[in-house]
Amino acid sequence: MTLPSTHDVALAAERRTAARLLLAHPLVASDGPHADVFPLIRRHADWLGKRFQQVLGYRLLVDSSFARLFKAGLGAGSGHRLERSTGTPFTPHTYACLALALSVLVTAPEQMLLSQLVADIRAAAADAGIELEETGRAAGKRTLVAALRQLVEWGVLIETEGQVAAIAQEAGGEALITVDRELARVVVAGPLAQARDGTDLVRRAADPGFSGPRTYVRRMLVETSVVHLDELTDAERDWLRTRQRREAQAFSELLGLEMEIRAEGVALVDPEEELTDLHLPGTGTVAQAALLLVERLVERLRPQEPGHPATGGRLVIGVAVPDDLVDEVLTELIAEYGQRSNWQRGYLDDLSAMREAVLDLLVRMRLMARAGRLRAEGEGLPEEYVEEAPEGRTVTDVHGARPGGDDAWVLLAAAARYATLVTVRPAAKARQGTDVQEELPL
Repeated sequence: MTLPSTHDVALAAERRTAARLLLAHPLVASDGPHADVFPLIRRHADWLGKRFQQVLGYRLLVDSSFARLFKAGLGAGSGHRLERSTGTPFTPHTYACLALALSVLVTAPEQMLLSQLVADIRAAAADAGIELEETGRAAGKRTLVAALRQLVEWGVLIETEGQVAAIAQEAGGEALITVDRELARVVVAGPLAQARDGTDLVRRAADPGFSGPRTYVRRMLVETSVVHLDELTDAERDWLRTRQRREAQAFSELLGLEMEIRAEGVALVDPEEELTDLHLPGTGTVAQAALLLVERLVERLRPQEPGHPATGGRLVIGVAVPDDLVDEVLTELIAEYGQRSNWQRGYLDDLSAMREAVLDLLVRMRLMARAGRLRAEGEGLPEEYVEEAPEGRTVTDVHGARPGGDDAWVLLAAAARYATLVTVRPAAKARQGTDVQEELPL
């Protein structure tokens, strides 16, 4: 066996560093916060473009001043939301302001006054039939500021003199801003020209095209914390089962990620803990309460003897969370930890706010979910999408692996990673040719 040369190792490391940065930050400016890695992106632009297209169906555009990886998304309800500096998620109104600002900036002069930009945004809203009267009020001004600050962060706007926050001043402050029209044009990744409306744009962007299951599963793996099997169609589960070992090697080489394969699903793990915008365990009231809540829910709801259908067991991907149990546990946690852990007073005094914030984090981490129709049942599939596995192929049966019901909460298998007491069960001997790992001990 021939060992790779020092040059080959260094080359692979450079490409992996560039690929990881683009995956975490799809818009990289030459003079931005990641300017030190930008030369690597330019150096390996051709290789990176081909690999991202082949593996994930993503298009890469590398210019002299920026690099843009056009991610496709995973469909409605699966996006990574934008947030204000306070951590508050963007509202539909904020997204509307952001979209209107971009529509103006693609043809704006190189420099303009902030007041003129605001006037142009209002005119664009009127042309589109969008109500933006709130921009004249304090709350509306703060919303518009949040949208413009996001554009500053991306490098689309440069605060040459003054700041975009001047909009929110009572006297109506002014600022001079510089516009990067090229960046403004590449912010939106979806096919705008073909889309009928916003919903259609999201659907078209997420469509993996002719590569179908292969591309969608790969996108799921790199863009989500964990992929549970019932979140995949029969065709997708079949492709993953037959390819998961080779895919593990490919993702390790391209992105330095390790694949963890379990009976209930698959996750790509980053040993460097860089490629995520969510952390659990984490700091702050919500993250601490979420971790404690998951630990106690796992202790109380752990099913007996979960297994894998291939070995005669019962596949358990999720268990129902009884009504009021979340509130009950959170009340206990507030009493035990709230005061001595210096949790935020607003959450200590408002259980519903605490509940909403904690569950939101756990849903985004894919540790809990609302019950409902899943992709395995045909939910959210693009038109004419290949759903069935090839004839004669047997795939894992996920029917009944998590509870149904309207508006009920489900604790998912991946939550067992946060159990205080872990029981490791050796995998039962599988039938020949079946790839089965140890189940998550939920």
